[in-house]
Amino acid sequence: MHNLKNLRKNIDTYKKKFKDRNVDFDISDFNEKDKLNRDLISKKEKLEQEKKILSKSKDESNFLKSKKISEEILTIAKKQIETQNNLDKVIYSLPNLALDDVPVGIDDKFNKLIRKSGKLKEFTFNSKSHVELGAKDNSIDFEISIKLSGSRFVVLKDKIALLERALINFMLDTHTSEFQYTEISPPLIVNEDVMFGTGQLPKFEEEQFEIKFDKSDQRKFLIPTAEVVLTNLVRKSVIEESLLPKRFVASTPCFRKEAGSYGKDTKGMIRQHQFYKVELVSIVEPKKCNEELERMLNCAETILEKLEIPYQVLLLSSGDMGFSAEKTYDIEAWIPSEKNYREISSCSSCGTFQARRMNAKFKSKVGNEFVGTLNGSGLAVGRLMIALLENNQNEDGSINIPKVLKKYMNNLEKI
Repeated sequence: MHNLKNLRKNIDTYKKKFKDRNVDFDISDFNEKDKLNRDLISKKEKLEQEKKILSKSKDESNFLKSKKISEEILTIAKKQIETQNNLDKVIYSLPNLALDDVPVGIDDKFNKLIRKSGKLKEFTFNSKSHVELGAKDNSIDFEISIKLSGSRFVVLKDKIALLERALINFMLDTHTSEFQYTEISPPLIVNEDVMFGTGQLPKFEEEQFEIKFDKSDQRKFLIPTAEVVLTNLVRKSVIEESLLPKRFVASTPCFRKEAGSYGKDTKGMIRQHQFYKVELVSIVEPKKCNEELERMLNCAETILEKLEIPYQVLLLSSGDMGFSAEKTYDIEAWIPSEKNYREISSCSSCGTFQARRMNAKFKSKVGNEFVGTLNGSGLAVGRLMIALLENNQNEDGSINIPKVLKKYMNNLEKI
């Protein structure tokens, strides 16, 4: 969320920056709503001051004047709240600003390739997709999941289910032991304030799974990513500077409607309504966001390097980044059946954007300041499994188990 005073003061700069994010910021509409809101606040304050003066008078005729002013104050207050809500809707819909080193562009065609890692395997046989590999023994079962839940779900069985668990445990162990993240087991259901804090609401409400939970007035949602709960662990708090950075990791199911993906990736596990993901979140001093982003990216890359899966790193353009991000790296793993790299992780710095929405601060030498927040996939489990299955397959359809995973797979050499 943006600082209203800064927005007023630098409105032309903000308009240009929002254009880089594919947002047409209507300055006239904003100024009109903002002026009306300030005028109403000013008028209300003057009337309250006038009423205060009248209340000190012993003249009985002033009682009626005071009563009339009270009624006027209530009318103005009601209108001001409505105006403030309209202004807030505008502000809440504005994305974070891209940092200066982010490539300017409208979509992924403007993303910048940073590096490639790993050698692409040349198969001496006709390699199969993960769908074909899973169909051999029905260990990746889409038919039964359709009967249970509908499309974009999957049932994993036997050794493939074991592989999913092995990948999760391997990633959690790596991030906690090697990179000092604190493991968290969070709720999967959160309230609307939490969803607002990280930027899912109100702009992306149609993409979320809202659930009927209880009779309270507060709406509840299934989490689309553990970023939501991990980042909100510091909401409405003031942290001692000496306790920063805070680094959290969690493995959770994630739930997404994929409302804008109709017709995309309809086969296989690439795009699901429910999937596991290991998520990384860092809470830092804002000036250390860029340094922490590079560290987080390295943590995510390390997983692919240990598993010996080829990948590439991209710096996303201003038009391809997520709503709350100021800078994002995508890691894409090589998928042989597609002869293409596919996203397996996004690592983003959000600066103070989310902290303002959550009211999350730290005690600095100059006073209480908003923290910086970062998040990244470390990694998406389903897509990681796709990459592992396809890159490690043999001609007979068996899958070689990477060395680092064997202890999590009952020391199996292959499945």
